[in-house]
Amino acid sequence: MADDLYKQDEEYTDVVFRVWDDARNLIGDGVIALFPNDKWDEYGLISSYEHVGQHGGAHYEGVISKSRPATEEEYASLKRELETPPYTYKLRVIKRRPHR
Repeated sequence: MADDLYKQDEEYTDVVFRVWDDARNLIGDGVIALFPNDKWDEYGLISSYEHVGQHGGAHYEGVISKSRPATEEEYASLKRELETPPYTYKLRVIKRRPHR
């Protein structure tokens, strides 16, 4: 698990915002934040965040295959939550994970 969930970031953190395909059937708004450069575990999962459930590990390709890009309006609330205490991320919104 990520050790620095509540750190004050000094650098920007890349984030990809997505909306689950079945968002109408979910609790919350269905928006998920993916942090493609933040390793969650030794099995290849990355960090993610949702209003309901909050931080967790996610399989990047799996989430991408079951979601669509979120619009600025859709992700505004989640972005605001992540940029305020206790998280205080400095986010750089990107469309997709950089090629490795």
